[in-house]
Amino acid sequence: LRVVATDGHRLACAESPLPAGAEKLEGVIIPRKSVLEIRKLLDDASIDNVSMALSENKVRISFEDITLTSKLIDGTFPDYERVIPTDNDKILEVNVKELAAAVDRVSVVTERSRGIRLITDTNHVTIAASNAELGNATEELEAKYDKETIDTGYNFRYLLDILAQIKGEEVRFSLSGSAAATVINDTSDNSAIYVLMPMRI
Repeated sequence: LRVVATDGHRLACAESPLPAGAEKLEGVIIPRKSVLEIRKLLDDASIDNVSMALSENKVRISFEDITLTSKLIDGTFPDYERVIPTDNDKILEVNVKELAAAVDRVSVVTERSRGIRLITDTNHVTIAASNAELGNATEELEAKYDKETIDTGYNFRYLLDILAQIKGEEVRFSLSGSAAATVINDTSDNSAIYVLMPMRI
């Protein structure tokens, strides 16, 4: 079972074993508002399984004494597989909590664009941001990296959103170059990947 979401700037793709009885189900597009409502309900529940039923234009999610029905989007989902890089061979691994904290601190001086830079170098990564009025901010973290330096700009809010989903100790960045999309995942869990587009800073 594969679940994918994208807004053109970032993409998330998660997989899990296909549930029994779901072999013949077609792919569907569920509205963002419905997904957020389902997630909120599940976060508040103490269950392991839900029941999902599909019709031609609706989806129904049921668990405990709750049933949520949503219309499906009649359209074609973007060709997401085309935008997931498969040859990013420059690997950066860093402690996710330390990175998230550093990004959060450095982001205080960002412009309205919310842009920060991640600069890789041998065995460390530098997080940097600048602002004409507030000045510059940089932090350096130990990391696993042994390729050439790559200086990539990201929207710090998008990056923090992704880092918040990493449950293990380390996060992996699969890089190609400063202008190429980055693949991000948990080093201890390959069931989900995230793709983050760079931004010009």
